[in-house]
Formats: sequence, C-alpha cells, structure tokens
Amino acid sequence: MRKQRIVVKIGSSSLTNEKGEIDQEKLNDHVKAVAKLRKARHEVILVSSGAVAAGFAHLGYPSRPVTIKGRQAAASVGQSVLIQSYMEKFSQYQIVPAQILLTRNDFSNRERYRNAFATIMELLERGILPIINENDTVSVEELTFGDNDMLSALVSGFIHADQLIILTDINGLYDSNPRQNPAAKKLDFLHEITDEMLAATNDVGSKVGTGGMRSKLLAAKTATSLGVPVFIGKGQGQDKLMEILRGNGDGTYISSSDFSPINTSRQWIAFHSDSMGKIYVDQGAEEAILYNGKSLLPAGVFKINGTFQKGDVVEVFGINGLIGKGEVSYSSDELKKEIKRRNEEKGMEPLAPSIEVIHRNRWVQV
Repeated sequence: MRKQRIVVKIGSSSLTNEKGEIDQEKLNDHVKAVAKLRKARHEVILVSSGAVAAGFAHLGYPSRPVTIKGRQAAASVGQSVLIQSYMEKFSQYQIVPAQILLTRNDFSNRERYRNAFATIMELLERGILPIINENDTVSVEELTFGDNDMLSALVSGFIHADQLIILTDINGLYDSNPRQNPAAKKLDFLHEITDEMLAATNDVGSKVGTGGMRSKLLAAKTATSLGVPVFIGKGQGQDKLMEILRGNGDGTYISSSDFSPINTSRQWIAFHSDSMGKIYVDQGAEEAILYNGKSLLPAGVFKINGTFQKGDVVEVFGINGLIGKGEVSYSSDELKKEIKRRNEEKGMEPLAPSIEVIHRNRWVQV
C-alpha cells in the first residue's frame, strides 16, 4: 500500500464514557490503531473531540454544559486532560504528539491560515503527530466550526489529505434511521451527498458530543468537494484503520469523481474569506470564466458594489445571479475608473489587454 496522508477524526462518543470521562479502553484502542498506521509509514493527522466531555465532570456538572461559559470552562480543564492522556499513550510507541487548537479566525485570517498550514506541514515533515481540536476555551458561537466533523473536513482539504476517516458509534449511513426502523438498509458506498439526504437527517449528537449524522454528512460533502474521499463508520482493534484503508471498513465510503483537489489559496477563497464587494459581469465574460477557463478581464465588468482593495475577495454575479468568488487585482476605485474610461472611449481603437480583474488561479465557482 502506498504512503498516504490520513486525517482521522475521533468524536466524543468514541472516546468517552457516559459520565463524560476519558474511557481508557477506547483511548487505548484508538492509539494502537493510529500507531499501526504510522508503523505502515502513513502520515496521520488526528482531529480529536473530547475536551469539553472530559472536563465537565471535573467542574461538578452532571452533564455537558449548555452555556458558553460552561463549555469554555470545561474545555479549559478537559483539553489538558485529553492531551496528557494522548501523550502518555503515544509515548509507548515513540510517537510525539503536538497539540493544535484552532478557531474560525485562524482560517478566515489569511496570514494565520498560511501559518497554520506551514506549522502542520513542518510537524509532518519532522515525524510529529498533530492532534487538532477546536479551541473551545475562547471560541464563541459565531466563530466556531460547528463541530469537529466540519473541522476535520476543512483540515483534510487544507493539507490535501488522501483520506478522511470519521469514526463514530454508528457503522455508517443508512437509508433511514436504524434505531427506529429495523429494516433500514446500510449504504456501503456513495458518490455524493444530496440535499435530500441532508434533509432526512438530524443535528442531534450524543450526550457528550455535538455532532449528529447531519454534521457528518455536511463534513463529507465539504471534504469530497475538496477532492478528499471520506469514510464514516466504526471499528475496533489495532487494525481497524488499516482495514478501512483497504476498503474493508465497517461503515460507508464516500467519494466523487466530479471533484479534484483544490489548491490551498483557492480553498481559502471558497470557504474562509469574507467578501468585500460585488462585481457584475456581462454574458460574454460569464461564459469565458465558467466554460472556457479564462480570467476575468475589465472589459467584461459593467457594475460594481462596495469598497474593496487589491487583494480582497469579491463575489461575482452573472446574468442570472451569483457565479463565484475571486481575489481582485484592482481596487474598487481603480475598477470604477476603468469602467468610466471604457464607456467614454466607446467606439475608439481598443487599448492593449489590461491586467485581469480576477486571475483564473484566484477564482472559485459556486
């Protein structure tokens, strides 16, 4: 088997007991399986939930807290418990873990996004095991990923992983809820996650976690759109991750031939950037960038909204609505002047080709 870069996501329910404490038997099982992947010379990035779940009992909460301050306090206690447990277990296999705590701001800020990428790449180059979790201690609701399922999907695309493995307490996806319908049929392989599938699932997670099956479907949809195949399911024993890579996992495999890997810069534009304005293009420009792989030139722009600078990201609208996003090579003032000049010089000899408004390498279609 060729060397692969694998993101393994472990949810709270797969790591803790009903009281919210770290389950040592479950932890040992995961550690042994990751160590087996590493022994086979695969690169592994672990996205691990469990900080809030591991911490709330120490604070005297009878169950997972629902307030922001409660979750943040539980995470501040539980994260140290969690990483210490990982360090002790992985040391038996001469594996050194590195803790990385991320928030949405680390992705939306371009410089921090690049720094996070560089850090993870350096750790992998040095043979260190990155263990990533959302920084629940400081995150507020509007700045979160929602759950670690989505975080694992974004990380897998971010580092151009060969496989995302989402471990859960259910052995994959079914055509209906197997807990309510004994005749529910398990889906071994999917080519896509449809809107109908998302509508048929719920957001309910376990008592110690936040991610229900809907969140896993959304994560799978995101990861596959970034060219990363996904497995959702369960397993037991030190060979479970190797068996998943061999195609023998107890769960559902999801991959699509319609999507290919997206470079890191375009991922940032597509998923993390804030749009600073709007650009409206004519039909010819729309067809050129959508169907012919061309860059957007000034001649195709007839209207702009908002104030933006060179290097900002804007939304691009065609005849029938939003068609994509891109990083501009003009400020809004420069582009307004260009449109005005073109209108005033209509019918005159055209100038030499201008700099692209949005280069095709800085463009993503919606």
